[in-house]
Amino acid sequence: MMSLTLKLALSPLLVAQALRTRARVPRLPEAAGPRRGTVGSGDAVLRVLIVGDSSAAGVGVATQREALVGQLVGELAGRIAGRVQWQLLAKSGLTTAQTLALLQAEPPPAADVAVVVTGVNDVVDQVPSQRATRSREQLANTLRNRIGVQHVVFCPLPPIHQFPALPQPLRWAMGADARRHNRVLHEWVQQRAATLGDASCADMSDLRLNRGVMAHDGFHPGERAYRQVAHALAVHIAKNVWPRLAQT
Repeated sequence: MMSLTLKLALSPLLVAQALRTRARVPRLPEAAGPRRGTVGSGDAVLRVLIVGDSSAAGVGVATQREALVGQLVGELAGRIAGRVQWQLLAKSGLTTAQTLALLQAEPPPAADVAVVVTGVNDVVDQVPSQRATRSREQLANTLRNRIGVQHVVFCPLPPIHQFPALPQPLRWAMGADARRHNRVLHEWVQQRAATLGDASCADMSDLRLNRGVMAHDGFHPGERAYRQVAHALAVHIAKNVWPRLAQT
């Protein structure tokens, strides 16, 4: 883990590398295709809302079918042996606080489960982990109170220290920041789960990123990375969330 002293000592180099990387990495479009629909068949119905940043929006692949949402709802429908009615509210570049603002400005129809995919831009914009977590708390409250969401699944930050587009030591520094954000996220989710029981965090510990699974910019997921994340989320929802919702 990078110490604060070392990070401060390296800060001129880190800033220079960040500026060069931002200028060098190509800006990829969000995935094309519908942002709501229904998949699967059967009497059981699960309404799923996906909110977040560029990874939620499918940046890195051509269509939403290849992106996180398409792969998630397809697998999830099979796992619950029913229909998944899904909607996507996401925009590239959003921090957690900006995702909250988008949700408040454009509240979607009601949903049972929300999947929140944010955090990388909090690291990029140097948002303190505690402030990002307060935004997650407001996000969860808004989803519950305004959208009727019964359970919020938070997707942890990816292993930024494995992003091919980032040079060292920038990759090391951002990876350390991401791990710190994840620690704070997991601690908060555990506290909320113990009190309100309406939030959880999916396990992404098996996720490994390299040029073979990422988009050609080396920063966003490719189809294979989206498949890994979608699988982990589908397993988590089907195993830990759906059984409780189906009983209500």
